[in-house]
Amino acid sequence: MNNLVFDSENLNNILENKPVSHQDAMEIYQKAVENPNDLFSVAQSLRKKFKKDSVTFSKKAFFNIVNLCKDTCSYCTYKSEPGEAKLSLMSKQQISELLGLAKKYRCVEALFVTGEQPEQRYQEARDWLKENGFKTTAEYLIHASELALKTGLFPHTNAGNLNYEEMKELKKTNVSMGIMLENVSERLTEKGMPHHLAASKRPKTRLEILKNSGKLGIPMTTGILVGIGETMEEIIDSLFAIKQLNDRHGNIQEVILQNFQPKPDTKMRDEPSADEKNFKLVVALSRIIMPQMNIQIPPNLSPKSYQSFLSVGINDWGGISPLTPDFVNPEFSWPEINKVNENSKKAGFNLKCRFPIYPEFFSFISKELRDKISVIQNEEGFVKEEYWR
Repeated sequence: MNNLVFDSENLNNILENKPVSHQDAMEIYQKAVENPNDLFSVAQSLRKKFKKDSVTFSKKAFFNIVNLCKDTCSYCTYKSEPGEAKLSLMSKQQISELLGLAKKYRCVEALFVTGEQPEQRYQEARDWLKENGFKTTAEYLIHASELALKTGLFPHTNAGNLNYEEMKELKKTNVSMGIMLENVSERLTEKGMPHHLAASKRPKTRLEILKNSGKLGIPMTTGILVGIGETMEEIIDSLFAIKQLNDRHGNIQEVILQNFQPKPDTKMRDEPSADEKNFKLVVALSRIIMPQMNIQIPPNLSPKSYQSFLSVGINDWGGISPLTPDFVNPEFSWPEINKVNENSKKAGFNLKCRFPIYPEFFSFISKELRDKISVIQNEEGFVKEEYWR
């Protein structure tokens, strides 16, 4: 790796394991706009150094527990209003049935997703919780997570701004959890901007949740959304915010880089998709800012070119389901796992199925959860190939 030499002093410093500053990242980006090859080469070298020649994914079932949400984001098609056809209020029986089906499909991850504290805004949510024997969505998620473990799946909960005590309880059953930072820009919360009516997306609020996850030692997935009107400086601010949290607590297990795609039933339906050329620069910058991080893009949001992102720094495809749609991006189908395997091989990488927790984070979870993982774990800490194939 050290035999690479570039005109840019900043890039050479990165190859010598010197940390990159915010100003360095901006300068690297500005040069890469004209010619990205040097940036891409460094990102690829770092990826190879720390992640070798493997690319991972999680075989999951997506549990759309409740999609009522107290917030409104101008790009979101996941949220439902009462009475809409897409409304989801999963009963305990429906959760059990889907867990059983997921087990038959040899899924490993049970991804539990909800809207933001729906019971605070909707009577329908309060009634649904009461019918199932719970007062809060968090209580229901604890129950669902226990069911998943009994069935042989591993829970990963993404339910917005859970409080400290709720997260502490969920840690007992969830091998990891997730919350998207999206962006640390206060400007994006102003009137007319995407997060104006989404109180839970206030940067300070999201950062507090991530800090709590660090204090609790929860392996955490977070990330940014690219293409919703942010500047490159705001993107870099957001990446450094994640880096600083991880430097302090060491619990950020992966960073998702999600490219914006407009949805027909949203306020931002006429906005363009995130520019792919610029998106690749963001991916490469993420790798040089956090060289050892697990970095993923969702393959279904770049269906024609996702494998090309392997050459600019990613090492994970996130969760892919053979059973359930992506309820957050329903118009984008998951690629078939066999096709992902084929495309990864063509790009020179070996596809491996991971748990919703990466092997290097196993020490964060209880012995009980580790014992359950060990049943289908290979010597590298990934899922045995004969199990997920």
